Amino acid sequence: MSVVISAFVLGVVCGLRSMVGLAAASWAANRQQIPLEGTWLSFLGFRFTPYITSLLAVGEVINDKLPKTPSRLVPPQFGGRVVMGALTGSAIGLSQGHLIIGALSGIVGSVVGTLAGARARAFAAKLFGRDLPAALLEDILAVALAVVAVVAIR
Repeated sequence: MSVVISAFVLGVVCGLRSMVGLAAASWAANRQQIPLEGTWLSFLGFRFTPYITSLLAVGEVINDKLPKTPSRLVPPQFGGRVVMGALTGSAIGLSQGHLIIGALSGIVGSVVGTLAGARARAFAAKLFGRDLPAALLEDILAVALAVVAVVAIR
């Protein structure tokens, strides 16, 4: 059951910030929390992969604050989040021998995270009177959920 929950939560993280979920899975693989050696996702645990994915996640967090960044609800961005949710969910599932369950949980989580995240951010931005505080709150939530999901794998 922890596979489903962790994959779902990391999927939600991918819906909020797509690269944060992948970075969390990469760090977990690198630290041997999720054993991926000998699998098609073993590259997530390579020495430099967590640093690369973390750098990409930081870039995404910065890019999210720019005024010309498109909505996460347009097809390319929505699709990218679903793909990242599937990939991170697959990593969690594969490490426990449940690839399909992990992938599906990650996909469902990413759809939920994308839709709920967009709505919650719009609501928070309206409350704050501007978008930046809502975006920063969303960043904090994404990182916190990623940490919780990775810790729950143990």
